[in-house]
Amino acid sequence: MQAGNTLATDGGTPQPRSPQVVMRLERMGSAHPTRLSFLRVLLRRMANEGWRFDRPVWEIDDHGVGRAVYRAAGPKRSYSLVAFAHDLPAEMRSDRVIATAWDATFALFDGTPSAADLDRLQANVPLQEAGRVSSQELSLSRANRSVRLWAHVVDRLAAGQQPDPEEIAAVGYLMRTTAVYGSGKFGAADRRDIADRPELAEPFQPEMLSVWLTRQFTVDIVEHLAMVKGGANAVRLEPAIKAAFGVGNSTGLGMAPYLVRHPLLLNNWSAAREEALTRVRGVAGAAPEAVRCLRQTYQEARRNAADWRSEHPIQVAKLADLCADLDRIGARLDQFPGTAAFPWDELWRWGEATLSVEGQEQLLALLIEPHGDLVDDLSACMSADETVAAPLNGSMTVGRLREILRQRYSWALATDFTQPENMARFWYVSEEKLEPRLGERASDEGAELEQPLCIARFAWELDADLAQSPATETVAAFVMRHPRHRYIVRRAQIAETHPYAEVHDNLIAADMLPIDLMRCKLAFFGATHFDPRSDKWVRISLFQGAPYPLDPEGGSLS
Repeated sequence: MQAGNTLATDGGTPQPRSPQVVMRLERMGSAHPTRLSFLRVLLRRMANEGWRFDRPVWEIDDHGVGRAVYRAAGPKRSYSLVAFAHDLPAEMRSDRVIATAWDATFALFDGTPSAADLDRLQANVPLQEAGRVSSQELSLSRANRSVRLWAHVVDRLAAGQQPDPEEIAAVGYLMRTTAVYGSGKFGAADRRDIADRPELAEPFQPEMLSVWLTRQFTVDIVEHLAMVKGGANAVRLEPAIKAAFGVGNSTGLGMAPYLVRHPLLLNNWSAAREEALTRVRGVAGAAPEAVRCLRQTYQEARRNAADWRSEHPIQVAKLADLCADLDRIGARLDQFPGTAAFPWDELWRWGEATLSVEGQEQLLALLIEPHGDLVDDLSACMSADETVAAPLNGSMTVGRLREILRQRYSWALATDFTQPENMARFWYVSEEKLEPRLGERASDEGAELEQPLCIARFAWELDADLAQSPATETVAAFVMRHPRHRYIVRRAQIAETHPYAEVHDNLIAADMLPIDLMRCKLAFFGATHFDPRSDKWVRISLFQGAPYPLDPEGGSLS
C-alpha cells in the first residue's frame, strides 16, 4: 500500500496530498474521472443554464452518406456540430493519425452555419489536415465505426430487436474518434479568441461539446440505417440500451507529451482535484443525502468495473486491484458514517492505509461526488493563460535556484543519469508518421532529434552546473554562461509556486510506461473504460451513461 501522508501535524487538519505522492506515474496512471472532469463540467453548465438542442439539418441518404447539423443554443451563443458521413471502403479504415479517410468527419461551428458555410466545410472537413477551416470553426475531428458492433446494432434494430447488451459491453461505442483538434489547428479559432466566453473558459470545452454531439450523431445514423434496411419492422434503441453507448477514442503516444509541455495546466488540474479532496475531508458529519449519493456512486463504480473489459496485462492487474478494493470499500461503507466527527476524513485515511493506488484514486472520486456544492467552483481554477511564456527571473540567485531544485526536484536529483537504464530512451517526432515516438538510445537512430521531455535529466544537469557557481551569482549571469539551461531554469521557477507542475518520474527511463501519462490526461477529460492495447496505445470511452442532447430525459446532465 502507498499512503499519501496527507495529515498535517497541527491537530490533524487535512492538507492536500504532496506532489511527491500525487505526481508519480504509478498514481497518475491510476486516475479515475471525477465531477471536476471536463465533460462533467460541460454537462453541468448546460443543465444549469438551460441549453437547448436541435438537429436543423439531416441530409443523410440510404447509404448513410451525407451531412447533418446538431445545434447547442445557450443563453448568449449557439454552437453547431457539422457532421459528414462517408462511405469508407474497409481497406481504408485506419485509426492512425496519418490516415486519409474516415467513416465520419466533423467541425464545431461558432453559431449556426448557412448553406454556404456547409458547402465550404464539405469541401474541407472530410480532408482533415489536407483541408483548411476558418476562425468560425472551433474544432476539427474524425471518427471510425466499430465495425462489428455497428453491423450487429443495425441488423438487430432492422429485425425489430434490441442489440445484445453483452456485445455492447465488450466494445462500448459505435464510433471512436481518432483525433479531435482545437486551439488554432488548420485555421480554426485560437484558444485565446474564445477563452473569455464563460461557457468555454474551462479546459477543452469545445472539444467536449464536439464529442458529446458526435455521440448523438452515432446513434442517429445507426438508427437511420436500420430503418432503411428493416423498413416497417425496424425499431429504435431503447433508452437503457442507448445509454450504454459512449464515444470511443483511440489514442497513441501523441497525447503523452502534453502534460509535460503544459506545466501550468498540469498544476492547475491537479491542484483543483487535491483541493476538492481536502475540502471534503474537512466536512464535519455526513448529511443523509450525501451518504445516499455516496452509496449510489459506489454502486455505479461497481457496475463500471464489472463492464470494463481489457486483455492487456497492465490493465488486467489494475482491474483485479480495483475490483478487490471495491469489495473492501463496500464493506467499509456498511459502517459509514459511524460516530467519527469527520467521517469523510476517516474514510479517506482508512483507504490510504488499506487500498492499492488504483483503489485510492477510485475512493477519491467517490468522496468528491456527493459534494458538488463544495467543490464544483474549483473547475474555474483549472485553466491557465499560456499565451505568453513565463518570464525568466534573472535577479534570482543561484543559491535560491538550488533551494527550489531541492524542494521541487528532489526526485530528479536522486536519479543517477550516468546509468544506462536511466538514459535508455528518447522522445522524438517520426518524420514518416508525424507522431511522437519513443526511441531506444542504445539501438535506434535519431537521438540528436530528441524532444525536450526529459525534465528529470535537465534538472540533474542544471544542479551539477549550479554547484560550480557562487551562491550569490544571479540567474541571469548563470544563464549567460550556460544558455542550454534556460528551459529548465524557467520550469523550475514555475514549479516554485506551482507544486504540481512536474511529473515526478524519469520519462526516459527503461521502465517508464507512457500509458500512465495518457490515462492521467484522459481521466481529467472524463474518460472511462481504459483499454490499453500496449503501453503506448489505449482505447477509452467518453460520455458513456450520460444523456443525449436530443434526449435529455434519458439521464442527468449534472
